[in-house]
Amino acid sequence: MRRVPRVLIVEDESSIAELIAVNLRHNGFAPIWAMDAEAAQRELDSVLPDVILLDWMLPGSSGLALAKRWRSDPRTKDVPLLMLTARTDEADRVSGLDAGADDYITKPFSTKELLARIRAVLRRRAPAPVDGVVRIGELVLDAATHRVTWQQQPIKLGPTEFKLLHYFMQHPERVHSRGQLLDKVWGDHVFIEERTVDVHVKRLREALGAASAMIETVRGAGYRLTALATGVASAGPEAQP
Repeated sequence: MRRVPRVLIVEDESSIAELIAVNLRHNGFAPIWAMDAEAAQRELDSVLPDVILLDWMLPGSSGLALAKRWRSDPRTKDVPLLMLTARTDEADRVSGLDAGADDYITKPFSTKELLARIRAVLRRRAPAPVDGVVRIGELVLDAATHRVTWQQQPIKLGPTEFKLLHYFMQHPERVHSRGQLLDKVWGDHVFIEERTVDVHVKRLREALGAASAMIETVRGAGYRLTALATGVASAGPEAQP
């Protein structure tokens, strides 16, 4: 029997939570409602959901603070998280994405769009059927074992950062626009903003540490992975075109 995806709704307005829950149930999801940070944490401690819908404005701890807490916790850091908020300013969107949100949905929202975005983050979380080793200088990615090393030292990456690095390493020295990266790494859909790419490139660079210089920003064009920044050359047979 197919497992029903669990969606944790963290929302203090019962009317909004009930509307979301009804639509989720009718579309094959199992909603769980928590009205504040304390209740949400109890639900997470009990069973990890497949997706979290998190309101920004909550009694007590804000949704922004919760997102940062959950992203810093190894147990919850990879759970897809969509932030729901009435805040529409670009600065707020950036803050939400920087806090760890995978998507940012402003109120009022269409329930059809919300469902589409939930399905989109679940598709992105699903492991891609890839295998093989890609090597750019001393940076090595093994897709089969989901391991990355730099100078033989392990590097820990989240699932999106891993897919982003894998794509970069499969296409070294090429400039990729944010739109191209969204299509190739996140999937060909219209819901994710290009700003999301910048957030995940920032996380990728932070994780790469000394190898971060390999990810170059090409002003007005996008991003490029290059071996030239570290003075190394691409390896031969294992490197993929």
